[in-house]
Amino acid sequence: MSTSRTSDLAEGLAPFLARLGHKARRRMCPLYVEDLIGSGDRKGIEPMAARLAPRDYDQLHHFISSGVWDETPLEEELAIQADRLSGGTKTVLVIDDTILPKKGKCSLRRAIE
Repeated sequence: MSTSRTSDLAEGLAPFLARLGHKARRRMCPLYVEDLIGSGDRKGIEPMAARLAPRDYDQLHHFISSGVWDETPLEEELAIQADRLSGGTKTVLVIDDTILPKKGKCSLRRAIE
């Protein structure tokens, strides 16, 4: 990942990492997110750990599969960041997924009819 992209990711994750609490979570989260958005084809725990943290497979696996933390602080931060990015609390965000391409002939035929 490029240095610019890595610094953008670190900047974007910073408020969320502050709310994760545990040091190992704060270390594993950026690695996991970086690999999710990266170019690696296989997104399973083993291939991710091999690419990102070969000696920390157990910690990455624990971060993904056994994350027992309160999600409320992360959801609160998500709302704060969404408000900041969308224009504030008086703004409305409309998500319209109808631009997604249809797959298969049946769904395309229904879309045309």
